[in-house]
Amino acid sequence: MKRRQFMQTAAAGAAASTAIAMPAIAQSNPEVKWRMTSSFPKSLDTIYGGGETLAKTVSDLTDGKFQIQVFAAGEIVPGLQALDAVSNNTVEMCHTVAYYYVGKDPTFAIPSCVPFGLNTRQQNAWLSNGGGGELFADFFKKYNVHAIQAGCTGAQMGGWFRKEIKSVADLQGMKMRIAGIAGAVLQKLGVVPQQLAGGDIYPALEKGTIDGAEWVGPYDDEKLGFSKVAPYYYYPGFWEGGPAVHAFINIEKWNALPKAYQAALAAAGAVATNSMTAKYDVQNPPALKRLVAAGTQLRPFPQDVMEACLKASNEVYAEISAKNPDFKKAIEAMAAFRSDQYLWWQVAELSFDVFQVRTRAR
Repeated sequence: MKRRQFMQTAAAGAAASTAIAMPAIAQSNPEVKWRMTSSFPKSLDTIYGGGETLAKTVSDLTDGKFQIQVFAAGEIVPGLQALDAVSNNTVEMCHTVAYYYVGKDPTFAIPSCVPFGLNTRQQNAWLSNGGGGELFADFFKKYNVHAIQAGCTGAQMGGWFRKEIKSVADLQGMKMRIAGIAGAVLQKLGVVPQQLAGGDIYPALEKGTIDGAEWVGPYDDEKLGFSKVAPYYYYPGFWEGGPAVHAFINIEKWNALPKAYQAALAAAGAVATNSMTAKYDVQNPPALKRLVAAGTQLRPFPQDVMEACLKASNEVYAEISAKNPDFKKAIEAMAAFRSDQYLWWQVAELSFDVFQVRTRAR
């Protein structure tokens, strides 16, 4: 074969190959446009930003073929109705916290956090590699959603209060904004729990409709202005040692995605989780300094409050487990994982941290 004829034949073959390959690529990477409703206002750039991080990462991983538009709480549906919007296919997905939906089933609390549950690293480990993710997959299917972890705030604060808490007796009759199973726990000690979206907390505190409120931590709490209407800031938020944030995806929409796009969403969730925790870790220390410098009264919960709340938590878990097999299975799995984790933590992590804190204090 002459050289010119060979080159012409090779070029024709390459063109034919491209003609075959291009439609196949286009077919396997379709243009997809989804809407994601958030349970958070845009002003809370760290927790709301977790949804934006997820959306941007998905776009980057798919060369812009898979676009997710993020909507703040209230733009499509109220923040506490995000799960319903996904279940009934009003939107393809949402960015929210599972414990907002304990009214549907208290089991929703456990994949986010429960009082005296897991810390941040333990929660992330359990959901991603410790069996927690698989355990909840079947549960979430009952609500027509697929779940991907897409955030974790780190240990939260115990909240803002208009009056000082000196003992368990001071909780009697207190009206407090608190979400999830923690509300049922504190109710045993006389607290009247209220579930309010983030944007509704400040006016309720200001008007005296509630006596106390918890949200996340110094960075977000400073933005929401709670220190102006409630001077006492308590720690720790024992009900939220490592709360996970989730992306809930309509199950039919999830199943229809190409495998590559499912993988992109899963990877983006991991990016959002790590990014959110890191951002809070960076932003909380200076925010706490600013709050204290401006007059915030920082207080630890009294020991009798912590002990009473632990006892009440165990009572609540036993009561729910007696009539809810899904909850029983999940809380027992979480407790077993926590036990092994703290066996390790007291050897290495905790002893290191305690020494570092004492060194700093000196």
